[in-house]
Amino acid sequence: MNSVWQQLTLSYWPASSWQQGSYLSRLWVGSLRAWRSSSWLLAWAEPLGALLCCLILSLAPFVSSSLVGVLLLAAGAYWVLLTLSDERLESGFTPIHLLLLLYWAIATVATALSPVKAAAFSGWLKLTLYLLLFALLARVLRSHRLRSITITAFLLVTQIISVYGIRQWFFRAEALATWTDPTSPTAGMTRVYSYLGNPNLLAGYLVTAVAFSIAALFAWRGWLPKLLAMTMVVTNATCLFMTGSRGGWIGFVVAGYTLLVLLVYWWSPRLPSKWQPWALPGVLGGSLALLLLAVLLVEPVRLRVATMFVGREDSSNNFRINVWEAVLEMIRDRPLLGIGPGNNAFNKIYPLYMRPKYTALSAYSVLLEITVETGFIGLAAFLWLLVVTLNQGWRQLAALRHTTNPHGYWLMAAIASILGIMGHGFFDTVWYRPEVNTLWWLAMAVIASFYSVLHQPSTPR
Repeated sequence: MNSVWQQLTLSYWPASSWQQGSYLSRLWVGSLRAWRSSSWLLAWAEPLGALLCCLILSLAPFVSSSLVGVLLLAAGAYWVLLTLSDERLESGFTPIHLLLLLYWAIATVATALSPVKAAAFSGWLKLTLYLLLFALLARVLRSHRLRSITITAFLLVTQIISVYGIRQWFFRAEALATWTDPTSPTAGMTRVYSYLGNPNLLAGYLVTAVAFSIAALFAWRGWLPKLLAMTMVVTNATCLFMTGSRGGWIGFVVAGYTLLVLLVYWWSPRLPSKWQPWALPGVLGGSLALLLLAVLLVEPVRLRVATMFVGREDSSNNFRINVWEAVLEMIRDRPLLGIGPGNNAFNKIYPLYMRPKYTALSAYSVLLEITVETGFIGLAAFLWLLVVTLNQGWRQLAALRHTTNPHGYWLMAAIASILGIMGHGFFDTVWYRPEVNTLWWLAMAVIASFYSVLHQPSTPR
């Protein structure tokens, strides 16, 4: 059984040998290395790549999607330049890269066979740019120092967003749309949206922010950095609560419980032997009790959670159910490779299936969206990617635990972020927005950047 699991998760897939034996890789990687050796600018190749990644992560919540697209194009071009001029044949290719390449190939075929090829090509281009961002992030984050700098830059930006969101709560910011059922008891509730313009999108963004700020509390050394990290935890978590986003709260709970499990796993060898068997049940039981008390005693939480279980009686639930029914019909008609990637393709096809008065820009579920765009073949590849990524993260964490490397906390935050974003993504598709999608690829890249931990000793740089 272990052998089957190891083969499924590519646990011992020889990435280095495969890359060295690949004719395309030998032709592609390092073809401009002679030029790089004489370039003063590329002597700072990785720091410049990290600077570009920080710029994307910092500006994504504040600028238009078009500008983010231009920055993604620059990041992709820079990664190509670094790869062509690489002095080593081994450029950090991992099983995660392989599965992403497979998914990209499936999306490419889905685009070619799409009934709306021009619209699908637009979505394919966006997907390609995000994958290139992942490739650049995975490369530069292999440096411990650049990894810390990039994550710190992201966390500092979250404070601008969260503080402004909290300010909106106190000054009762006016809603930009009807985000709550006007007939429900929560109709007058203030839902903050900060600079992102939508509370659900803000909540999706803050799920990752909370996970990484908790990790910073343990990873950063010194009382002042830890005090800053604690401030980040409080402001990010408070602002996430003030969004009133049920999907965001689900993502927060999923990410929080994942982080708790990983922290207990990390610390358990240092606990007295008689406490070790009770550590995980005690922490999870206590946190579950606190969660139940919050639902029972905090009225806004109780009312919002109650709307999750009333079915079509809540207008938001009813809207999603009608969209899901139409999307399932779309999947039934094109089950293998879907309609092609991107919201433009969706907007072309969905009106043919929609229920009257239930217009939608997406499937309101990440897994349904992936299936409608790339079919069950694409969904299988995506789920395989998730399994391989999380397995790689777990194995890397086990290796780091023996050395008590503080960068293991960033790895825990990345794993928690991926599961939290997917928890939110079961009921919403803010995952596709640049503000959240860039954080998804940041978390994926953090896990990929630790791949060498499984094959050689890790030494801080």
